[in-house]
Amino acid sequence: MVKLSVIVPFYNVQQYAPDTLKSLRANARDDFEFILVDDCSRDETPDILERAARELPGAVHLRHETNGGLATARNTGLDAARGEYLTFLDGDDWLAPGYFAQLVAAIEELGCDFVRTDHVQCTARARTVHRVPHGRRGEVLSPRDVILPADRSTSVDYAYAWAGVYHRRLAEAGLLHFTDGLRTAEDRPWIWRLHREAESFAAVSLLGVFYRRGVASSLTQIGDVRQLDFIKAFDQVVRETAADRDADELLPKAVRTYCAIISHHLGSIERFEPSVARKLKSMSAAALKRMPQDVLDEALDSMDIQRATRLRRLRRRPVSAEVAA
Repeated sequence: MVKLSVIVPFYNVQQYAPDTLKSLRANARDDFEFILVDDCSRDETPDILERAARELPGAVHLRHETNGGLATARNTGLDAARGEYLTFLDGDDWLAPGYFAQLVAAIEELGCDFVRTDHVQCTARARTVHRVPHGRRGEVLSPRDVILPADRSTSVDYAYAWAGVYHRRLAEAGLLHFTDGLRTAEDRPWIWRLHREAESFAAVSLLGVFYRRGVASSLTQIGDVRQLDFIKAFDQVVRETAADRDADELLPKAVRTYCAIISHHLGSIERFEPSVARKLKSMSAAALKRMPQDVLDEALDSMDIQRATRLRRLRRRPVSAEVAA
């Protein structure tokens, strides 16, 4: 039995893939597998992965014939995974030696559905530790119970799929797959569903993932239309939360977070191409009109004056029927 499956999508990361693969080698174990998914890269990444498939213990090399995006690539890896436990890594990030052994030991000791971990954010030479926004460590809890409060950062705001490890039973229950085709914010519906529907989780003070920020090819750095998939992602969060048995309690958190993300993008709108900036405004205005209006009113009342004013102005913007749909 494979103990751990590590799903690693790659797309045009020839500059960083060697470091990622070197760190996987420093985490190899006889009962670990590394599922390397090439999402139709157009640079030298495929050649690097072909070599890794021969040299990296436990490597499984898969290739997409067309680019599907991060969510779809992760799903390909999930479908191929055989491990009792599953985790993720992005193709431009890296790990501390022996990290995965510690991660597996943590979830086996706790016996819960999933474990969330801290990580190190790396921007150029700067290193910053980012913590799971949950204070109780090493204690098994209900994931649903830590979604709130609405006005503070909680575990559903720490959406990084690679910051943790997950029992196979979650995949069998349909809780680990991502929404196919989402080009950004794919972790958001995923983390909300996980917290609403899984039975148990724990946060642990374990550092070992190094998350590389500021990569030129990353969608967070590119102001093109793919960035607008955050609207599809948060529409899904609100829609699914509205159908939850605790919708009255949870919807304010979902709506307030959605509003905060819209405001964030509007506040840095100059990084978008002009046509995309116009589309961002019209699609965001339509999104505000789709939200439960009473919940939206409460969310705006709870926000600072600058963000609330920006969003109220946008809310009054006329929206065409095509965009509203």
